[in-house]
This record gives sequence, structure tokens and C-alpha cells, in this order.
Amino acid sequence: MTAQPRTVAVPMPKDTPARRVSSFLTTHRRTRLALLLSAPLFWLVVVYIVALVLLLITAFWQVDSFTGQIRTEWTLDNIVTVITGSLYQTVTLRTLGIALLVTVIDVAIAVPIAFYMAKVASPRTQRLLLIAVLMPLWASYLVKAYAWRSVLSKDGVLEWLISPLGMHTPGYGVAATVITLSYLWLPYVILPIHAGFERVPDSLLEASADLGGKTWRTMRSVVLPLVFPAIVAGSIFSFSLSLGDYITVNIVGGASQMLGNLVYTNVGAANNLPLASAIALIPIVIIFGYLALVKRTGALENL
Repeated sequence: MTAQPRTVAVPMPKDTPARRVSSFLTTHRRTRLALLLSAPLFWLVVVYIVALVLLLITAFWQVDSFTGQIRTEWTLDNIVTVITGSLYQTVTLRTLGIALLVTVIDVAIAVPIAFYMAKVASPRTQRLLLIAVLMPLWASYLVKAYAWRSVLSKDGVLEWLISPLGMHTPGYGVAATVITLSYLWLPYVILPIHAGFERVPDSLLEASADLGGKTWRTMRSVVLPLVFPAIVAGSIFSFSLSLGDYITVNIVGGASQMLGNLVYTNVGAANNLPLASAIALIPIVIIFGYLALVKRTGALENL
């Protein structure tokens, strides 16, 4: 006769508070999702939104000319000074021009690099190029900025390389600021554009070639419209980061100033936080305007 398998009684798990909570969360998806998102949402609201609101409020206060203390009396003097002052208008235009130029340079460099990585390079070469793009992010921001200060100096490596050609380094100033910022933000532009090129099916490129489309025609009519949202995403990174930067200007900018430098000066040496807050509203308004313009193109909806 075949022995019958013995049935082993499995004890019921203990009804502990942790088990009851786990069972409740398992059956209530919305509650689980709310608890999961509560911590990051709380951090976002406190650190970002509340900070912006406080910044906006501070811009309408003023500093007592005798005591140097901030008076919580509502006034538009700081806003009027920032809008009508020739210094702030000049610095705003300079900052906007530098941010736009850095964005154009980064996009022009990132598009061919990202296309080669996604569609031309072998898998091994693609991995090596991706490591090369990410490698600058391992170094400190200050290390990279001071490295460019050394390169662009009159006695730097760049001067030694181009002096036999009758050329000279641009030195410290707006040109050095644009070069350094373009280098700093280039990885942030390459990565989203590379992801956009990877989402383009190879069959579209093959179909364009079968229909007689040349390389540039395929890029212009087929590929670029599909990766346009990714290009916009990369431009947002470089544009916004350049608008708010002030450390690079202090290191390689020479006498040129950007809005971030004016904010830093008024917070530190001038000890005029309301005016600094009013100046800080300028890049915030520009960024919101840029995002609104981008949204109207429909690019953000396809990201």
C-alpha cells in the first residue's frame, strides 16, 4: 500500500498591528500611493513653493536706511528700482544673452553627439561614449570652473596651443563665461536628446532612405520633428542653469556680472535682502515665460 502523505497544519500568522497595517495598505491603493508621495510632495512644497512665496513677499519689504534692519512694510520701491534701473536692465539683457548663447552652443554640439551615440555607434562604443559624457559629472563644479580658469588664463594651456597660430586666449570675461557654462551644462543637454534619438524607430530611417531621402533631408523632415521635445528638455536645463549661475562669473567672468552676482552682492556685502529678492524675481519670470512659450509649442506634452 502507498503511504498517504501526512497533512501538516500550518499555524495562522499572528495578528499584529504591523500585519493589520500591511493588509490595509494592500487593499487600499490610493492610501498607499498617498503615503508614498507625501514625503517628496511635502519636501517640494516646503523647500520650493514656500521658498518662492517667501522670496516674493520679501521683495515688497524695505531696509531701514538708518538701522539697516528689514521693515515689513509693503512697498513697490524695489520692484520699480529693478525695472527702471539702467544697471539692472543691462545686466538682465547680458544674462539673457549669455543663457541663450550657451543653450544654442550646447544644443548644436549635443545633437550630432547624441545622434551618433544612439543610431551610428556600436553598442560597445555607445557605452564608452555614455561614460565619457557622464564622467565630467563626477568632478566638482568648482574643480571644473577653476580648471577652465587655468586653461583660459594668459599663461594657460590654450594660450600655449594657439599662440603659434597668431591667436590668443579670450581671457576672463563674457567669452570665458560662455565657454565654461557651455562645458558645465553640456552633459545635461546630451542625455535627454540621446534618449529622444533612441526612441526614434530605425524603420523610419530605413523607410526614408528607401524613398530616396538624403541624409540631411531625413534629419530635417523625419528625425528632428520627433526629437524636438527632447531638444526642448535639454534647452530648459542649460537655459535655466545659466540664468541663475553666479559662481562661474566670479571665477572666469572678470568684471562682467550676471543677475546671480547682483543677488549675491545684495545678500552679502550690501545686506539688502528685499532688493536681492526683487532681482531674483527677474530670472524666475524669464523661466516661467520660457516654459509658457515651450508649452504653447506642444513640446512638453510629448516628453
